[in-house]
Amino acid sequence: MREFIVEADGGSRGNPGPAGYGAVVIDAATGQTLAEAAEYIGVATNNVAEYRGLVAGLRAAYDLDPTATIHVRMDSKLVVEQMSGRWKIKHPDMKPLAFEAARVFAAPQVTYEWIPREQNKHADRLANEAMDAGKRGEQWSAAASMAELEAADARAARVAQAAGTAAEPEPSGPPGDAAAGAARARAALAEERASAAAEADGGAARADVSSARADVRAARTVAAPSSGWAPADMGAPATFVLLRHGETPLTPQKRFSGSGGTDPALSDVGRDQAERVGAALARRGTIQAVVASPLARTRETAGIVAARLGLEVSVEDGLRETDFGAWEGLTFGEVRERYPEDLNAWLADPEARPTGDGESFAATATRIAATRDKLIAAYAGRTVLLVTHVTPIKTFVRLALGAPPESLFRMELSAASLSAVAYYADGNASVRLFNDTSHLRG
Repeated sequence: MREFIVEADGGSRGNPGPAGYGAVVIDAATGQTLAEAAEYIGVATNNVAEYRGLVAGLRAAYDLDPTATIHVRMDSKLVVEQMSGRWKIKHPDMKPLAFEAARVFAAPQVTYEWIPREQNKHADRLANEAMDAGKRGEQWSAAASMAELEAADARAARVAQAAGTAAEPEPSGPPGDAAAGAARARAALAEERASAAAEADGGAARADVSSARADVRAARTVAAPSSGWAPADMGAPATFVLLRHGETPLTPQKRFSGSGGTDPALSDVGRDQAERVGAALARRGTIQAVVASPLARTRETAGIVAARLGLEVSVEDGLRETDFGAWEGLTFGEVRERYPEDLNAWLADPEARPTGDGESFAATATRIAATRDKLIAAYAGRTVLLVTHVTPIKTFVRLALGAPPESLFRMELSAASLSAVAYYADGNASVRLFNDTSHLRG
């Protein structure tokens, strides 16, 4: 089941006075902004505007996936406590809005959390943009919004402050989203140029900022090709969360360990890693199915995680590791010493096989592509955990990016790391996460 975070806010300049609301829907698994909503609502109180923002956020989440679980985060103690059932709703203007909010999703699907105002900057900025638009006699326009950009800057500042480091901005949105990062940089430069040029040429400055805002909006469709494909129009994707198995006795020694070797089980460290993965994924609550490679280390990892999630494990042979032939159990240095010509050929040509009629990277890619298509059809619109190995995960990512085969040698993938790729109905893919090991720390 997918999990969304809904952040909502509302404000009134006068209380009552000119009022507006803002709401944002975020993918809990990736941090990606999925939808924004804002509106100028005329004269109203702060609390009415906050409730209107809540309703708008819940409706936006429902439009994305009516089966999702929703975690609402607001800086309004009143709304959070009333919607949680701890405080009574007495004001006649708020009763119908609370009733309307409660009807969007079934009660068990929604939880509420109060957060400090500084953690609700995205929705707050949307509400203020809506009120600013109302002051001009207009309605809020997503095309002119800079709320997501400013929220990203605020998150980066909090991360830097918590780490005790200078605030060099961290990228927001899906990890590895280079397009969004570049767009934010261009937008920041454009804002500076706009400020400097405002007195001399206000019109040109506004055009500069408008162009930067367009860059940010374009970057929201992660890895979208130039044809204008937009994930939001494709419905819920099939999302593969790719988990490399935990450590085995061979892992710290960096020995070749494919599908043709001794099939080692997890070490004690590997089992602890699997427990940590299970705990992290249980907190997110987004995994709907678990599929594993048939090898012992992946089935054991999958079993530990699935037990924590309350799910069964399905086995898919196509997710097995590459067969490294005679290199199984050897280190890279040992292979170079014993089979130098075969190793050089393997490094240079994806069609080359490891010594002893192992499996080429080209053959692995063909197998993974067929497995990918099979699983996309089986899990359309759902989030599934695939417990597999280094080469299959790198191949999923390489194929999603359209990268050349040699890119496999340029990716580092740690034991028990998480990566994620989403597949949309039109055949496009979006890499949302790569080699995340944050769940193993602490």
